[in-house]
Amino acid sequence: MESKLFDSELRIMDILWEKGDTSAKRIAEILKEQVGWSKTTTYTVIKKCLDKGIIVRTEPNFICSSLITKEQAQEFEATELINKMYGGAADQLVASILRRKQLLPEEIKRLKQLVNNLE
Repeated sequence: MESKLFDSELRIMDILWEKGDTSAKRIAEILKEQVGWSKTTTYTVIKKCLDKGIIVRTEPNFICSSLITKEQAQEFEATELINKMYGGAADQLVASILRRKQLLPEEIKRLKQLVNNLE
């Protein structure tokens, strides 16, 4: 993945990550229900995803398949955020999150396990 995913592209990707290979027609139906997009709008965003190389289209029926995993997209977006807002310092991002959110005991336990696994 070489560039940021826009919210509109993430809508397409979320459908593919949740449902797997899906026809463009079905994607358009889902997005019309969810957010009121026209078929033209959906097809335009699908074209942008194709151009970015994050989905592939196969015939018949214009079946769209994701070429990236949700985890890959999350990792890319997290890295972009860390670089842009925290000068590449991941610990500063974590510290910022921890200052803003009251964590539940089980969340604290999971975080401690994650840190211990890194050592």
